[in-house]
Amino acid sequence: MSSSTSNEYSLPTTTSPLNVPASANRWFIPLFALVVIGGLFYVFHSLALDLESARAVPWLMLGLALLIALGFEFVNGFHDTANAVATVIYTRSLPAQAAVLWSGVFNFLGVLASSGAVAYGIVALLPVELIMEVGSSAGLAMVFSLLLAAIIWNIGTWYFGLPNSSSHTLIGSIMGVGLANQFLAPAGAAASGVDWSQAYKIGLALLVSPLIGFIGAAVLLVLMKTVIRSKDLMKSPEGNKPPPTMIRGLLILTCTGVSFAHGSNDGQKGMGLIMLILIGLVPTAFALNRTPGPDYMEAFQSASSQFEQTLNRYAGSAAPADDVREEVVHAIETHQWTPATTASLAQFVGNTRSEIEHFDSLSQVPNGLVTNLRNDIYLSGQAAALMPEQSGLSINDSDRQVLKNFEGQVNTATQFIPDWVKVAVALALGLGTMVGWKRIVRTVGERIGKTHMTYGQGASAELITMATIGAADHLGLPASTTHVLSSGVAGSMTANGSGLQWSTIRNMIMAWVLTLPASIAIAFVLYVAMRAVL
Repeated sequence: MSSSTSNEYSLPTTTSPLNVPASANRWFIPLFALVVIGGLFYVFHSLALDLESARAVPWLMLGLALLIALGFEFVNGFHDTANAVATVIYTRSLPAQAAVLWSGVFNFLGVLASSGAVAYGIVALLPVELIMEVGSSAGLAMVFSLLLAAIIWNIGTWYFGLPNSSSHTLIGSIMGVGLANQFLAPAGAAASGVDWSQAYKIGLALLVSPLIGFIGAAVLLVLMKTVIRSKDLMKSPEGNKPPPTMIRGLLILTCTGVSFAHGSNDGQKGMGLIMLILIGLVPTAFALNRTPGPDYMEAFQSASSQFEQTLNRYAGSAAPADDVREEVVHAIETHQWTPATTASLAQFVGNTRSEIEHFDSLSQVPNGLVTNLRNDIYLSGQAAALMPEQSGLSINDSDRQVLKNFEGQVNTATQFIPDWVKVAVALALGLGTMVGWKRIVRTVGERIGKTHMTYGQGASAELITMATIGAADHLGLPASTTHVLSSGVAGSMTANGSGLQWSTIRNMIMAWVLTLPASIAIAFVLYVAMRAVL
């Protein structure tokens, strides 16, 4: 999968923007070290405060799990964050170290500003019984195997300098775990595997986004040539001379936007998995969001009551199952919905409402009830999200609003991410970029097109990437910064008639094609092995 070729374009060593003078490190390394130390202090201090209310903390297992999860984000920095700085480095808009630091700052801000929708969208792909029992040996095997599988494949593609998608890899790893979970289930036992409807939506987003990058960047470059008609915009850098001020500002702005969008989207993948780890190992501290006050409890009770009444109306004369919880779990696992499921869900929501009505706030829930209550609230939310598509019922707009309000209250209680988790993920992404950025930056900057990247090509590729990733984040879908930006660079090179280095393009396509089956296979084998060991 080597991307070298005899006629590949390469900058002379003396003018390479990747050659960072030693003097640059005099201010860069101390500054970055100060940021890392401050961030680590905040993370450990906040974690210690959160764990004060925990009864027993499995420190060794918690430390190992968090280390592996943050290791995934560290390796993610090799790939995805490095793409955000490639264009500003190769257009000489910013020196390499300054670009990496600048990108890291806005990745950090993007992570802090993220909604969490992508994080829990990824989590929803996992087998529901393992999510509810993530602290068990099977649940821990799930988390460890999918993270290690993603790390192994990402390191392999990074070694060859291929812009591979961490999103693509993680989705494949989750699918591998789901398939292995079904494979290991006893004969006749119900076990969920892959949520194919959710996987289809996410897979479609990952498939379409590179096409948007290629076509969008090509069209935008043509529009720039037609409308702006600036000769400077279509020039390549001259030696180490930076571009004109306005063009330089545009390129730095697009780098900033891509970095922020990347942080708000890609950073969430690790955050969702870290929350799974925390919920499983320290449920008394992290299974429920303890911050909402009495107003939330009133809102939850009202939303639950309205949703229960709506379900009873749609259930009609249907009777609930003998075990309403088991019926709800079965519907989520199999996506099979009957009138009895609707009636069972109504009773299950009512039971959960009764469990919680005795408390003035979630912070008052006793430690011994936290895990079961969290699972019940989570299950009712998952079933509510599934109902419109699977029940076959014709649900009117007002009832859909009732359902949406209920889902919102469920998400407030179960889908939260502490600020220290966001800071930890941002630091892991930044450190990964510091260590491994050169390989991917060189591929994007030198080995996609046959000529040096022009200012217009860099701007068009990054503008499209920024818009695409931002839209995906708004929709709660994962998107690959790597695929969108590298496709955008290829599209801009094609539109400009610069030509493509097909050896690199072939290797990138091969990595894209192989990522899903390879990560599925690695995660499958790891999960089976870890289930046997644990």
